[in-house]
Amino acid sequence: MPAIVTRILGEGFRVFFLSAGLYGLFVGLVWGLWLAVPYMAPDYGMTPPMWHAHEMIFGYATAALGGFFLTAVPNWTGAPEARARFITLAAALWLAGRMAMWFSGMLPPVFVAVVDLAFVPVLAAKILTQLIRRPKPQNLIFLLLLSLIWAADLLTHLEWMGITADTLQTGLRAGLLSLCAMIAILGGRITPAFTRNAMKRDGVPEADWPVSVAALDKAGMILALILPLGALLFGAGPVAGAGALALGAVQILRMSRWRTRWAARQPILLALHLGLGMLALGLILWGFSVLGIGNEVAALHVLGIGCVGGTTLAVMSRAALGHSGRALIAPAPMVVAYGLMAVAALSRWIGAELNAGYMVAMLLSDGLWVCAFALYLIAMWPALTGPRAGRAG
Repeated sequence: MPAIVTRILGEGFRVFFLSAGLYGLFVGLVWGLWLAVPYMAPDYGMTPPMWHAHEMIFGYATAALGGFFLTAVPNWTGAPEARARFITLAAALWLAGRMAMWFSGMLPPVFVAVVDLAFVPVLAAKILTQLIRRPKPQNLIFLLLLSLIWAADLLTHLEWMGITADTLQTGLRAGLLSLCAMIAILGGRITPAFTRNAMKRDGVPEADWPVSVAALDKAGMILALILPLGALLFGAGPVAGAGALALGAVQILRMSRWRTRWAARQPILLALHLGLGMLALGLILWGFSVLGIGNEVAALHVLGIGCVGGTTLAVMSRAALGHSGRALIAPAPMVVAYGLMAVAALSRWIGAELNAGYMVAMLLSDGLWVCAFALYLIAMWPALTGPRAGRAG
């Protein structure tokens, strides 16, 4: 087996962050082609927009989660890292799910569902074996969120299989909100922590470091868990809208103490702050839209592109650099990618919210997404596929 293949399959962050980047680029290219030339869309077992939404939430994002958890959990618990054999199996299951979705128009819906739903339980089982070495509640909640993501995906397939009549939209919303909950909790830990570490290295006085308020963190965690669960069980309604507004407000209060202005001098830090800021903005926009003020689709894309897309790019690039022994300094193409993702989110929101130049805004947003992932792959290719650098990560 070529050394590069062995290297990629030997560490979870390599194969899954590479897969996420390639798939994010692929889905963006396919979606842009369909927008420009609708009659070229293949015959799926679903409409092209639903395939696009599903694959962004349950395809791209789950690859990013796989790379993160297989890398972070051993650091949290001291458990051995997953072996290459497991990583290869997990990657194969994820890829099989993507292939099943792509050829869903030619395959039995039950088969598509079984294949697509296989990856997350295997990932969760592996994480469980590592977390039980040090079973801290604040880490075990991620298994709950992975379960919510799996249940949300199941709802989409139940409608495609003809078992239910109206669970597709609920599943897509709940899946996206579960990802946002994951980011609210994880981002609420790592963003101030990484900023604090950077300020400490630069000799900034401790009094100026980011502050995490326990009451706000607890409120954010509880609301983050309740929101996707409520959306899964009850759909989008006034209660969900109020919950989103509350979580958005809590997120703003948390970020007000994270020293974002100082982080702006380091793009690899600023990208995390920007993704969490998009989370707060998207939640508030979605909460108002559910209550009848604003466009729900526009708000969901702020969450999907700005929060999920932006935060995953920030985390994947930072982890790839650090765990490959490289300096935690974003290469120039990566810095541009961070900015393009934020602009893509705002462009998509403006087009849908104002209904002015809607198709142009959609194509622009998609083009910016594609460019961001192309730059990510260019910038991170050495870290994801090459040998470790000589310095410590």
